[in-house]
Amino acid sequence: MADPAGAPDAVPSPERLAELRDQIALGCRVLAMENAVDGVLGHISVRAGPDRMLIRGRGPADHGLLFTTQADVRLVDFDGAGDDPDAGYRMANELPIHGETLRARPAVQAVVHAHPPAVLACGIVGLPLLPIFGAYNIPAMRLAADGIPVYPRSVLIRTPGLARQMLDCMGDRPVCVLRGHGVTVTGDTLEQAVVRTLNLNILATATLAAAQTGHPAPAISAEDIAELPDLGAAFNDQSVWRYYAAKAAREGL
Repeated sequence: MADPAGAPDAVPSPERLAELRDQIALGCRVLAMENAVDGVLGHISVRAGPDRMLIRGRGPADHGLLFTTQADVRLVDFDGAGDDPDAGYRMANELPIHGETLRARPAVQAVVHAHPPAVLACGIVGLPLLPIFGAYNIPAMRLAADGIPVYPRSVLIRTPGLARQMLDCMGDRPVCVLRGHGVTVTGDTLEQAVVRTLNLNILATATLAAAQTGHPAPAISAEDIAELPDLGAAFNDQSVWRYYAAKAAREGL
């Protein structure tokens, strides 16, 4: 899937909206399956036109991200308005993370807000996420080599002002660690945003494990970084997404 919602100014058809709802629901289940979110906390959004998004809401009988269904994914504008008021769904408190990111960065098509435990631990103790490995996971290495900003405030980002503050810290990077909180991750596609989130947690898990040995983990050399190829989105994002989707299906999710 090349683009989760068509061109940024396109309004998806009802059929496309249904497909996107299914993909967001699956993305939520994958994040939960891989322990990148905890219980009922975390959400995914996808651009659905010039000023609208699909985002996971919280229904009256919500059972958490592991059990997300298409019905949990709601169509709203960037401020959270437009959902059926009689449906009983509430938007996430941190909806501004999604709305302000999509508003400020027109090229972004999908946003993940998650709470990967290893990223949380690294952020709390101030362990920087560096390119400590190479060929093991090239996309994660490149995230680290290009720099991973840290938003220093451990707050619920529940206002547009706080979201814009986070985006100022994030700059032009696709990921941002929220210290004592979680992560914000963007993508050109839903698949890319979800896989980036999982790669970030893989990097943080390795960083944390290395730190626990008591020996510093040096970054790999610039020569080795230059030697590593870009395997492209078809491999880095889409094939990895298919793996996680198949794993979720095997687990009955």
